[in-house]
Amino acid sequence: MTARIVLQQADITRALTRIAHEILESNRGAADLVLLGIPTRGVHLARRIATSLARIDPGISAEAIVGSLDVTMYRDDLSRSRTRTPGPTSVPGSIDGKTVVLVDDVLFSGRTVRAALDALNDIGRPRAVRLAVLVDRGHRELPIRADFVGKNLPSATHERINVHVAEFDGDEFVSIDSAGEAQEQFS
Repeated sequence: MTARIVLQQADITRALTRIAHEILESNRGAADLVLLGIPTRGVHLARRIATSLARIDPGISAEAIVGSLDVTMYRDDLSRSRTRTPGPTSVPGSIDGKTVVLVDDVLFSGRTVRAALDALNDIGRPRAVRLAVLVDRGHRELPIRADFVGKNLPSATHERINVHVAEFDGDEFVSIDSAGEAQEQFS
């Protein structure tokens, strides 16, 4: 298996800062904005985007607009996937009437995002739902498109995109692993 690094820490930081600017522009400010990261790495990315939003607009409290949305029990591939333990969902207040930005590390088949939309239905009724991803690799199985993308990385279905974030992995980069045979993907 050969790994090729495609984004370094500085690239990731730039991409998340750009996404923060795009979110503010598209939402016309931070009014009624909630960021929900999809565990595991999406939560860390959502926190970073919220911190960038607060740097751009000092009136924003990063802690007040960011949370996590565990989608484990909403997935349609639970029987086929490795064992998953549900994590906590932490939503900063009501999402009713707000713009919710779901944040994930990699967009692949679209099944994780579909599960997140189902999970949101159990929490409330947002005015709008947007999707921000660090990497969009293509190969969608569902009609789902990200509104904010850090990097489009077209890849073969047998390749694996690895996102490492300092808060969880201790280092920070995005790599593509080429394997001789197809690997199961869960994004």
